[in-house]
Amino acid sequence: MEKTVKILNEQGLHARPASIFVKTASKFKSTVSIVHGTGVANAKSIINIMSLGLKKDEEIKIVTEGADEKEAMAALVSLVETKFGEE
Repeated sequence: MEKTVKILNEQGLHARPASIFVKTASKFKSTVSIVHGTGVANAKSIINIMSLGLKKDEEIKIVTEGADEKEAMAALVSLVETKFGEE
């Protein structure tokens, strides 16, 4: 399954939110990817996520595939929509 979300953090997807994203994605058995433009990143790798250079207001597509894909999607979309707990 896939869902498009917008990065809301002022600093974009920098190291702290990227590490939270990786930690959360890694809790699930499903494969999790982030698609941005022509780039595709393994969402369980901070290096992969950081290489996308995601900035505020850019849209990404979260793609989950596997046994717990719905739960993974819900958790990851919630993280992005709540700005990873940042103000």
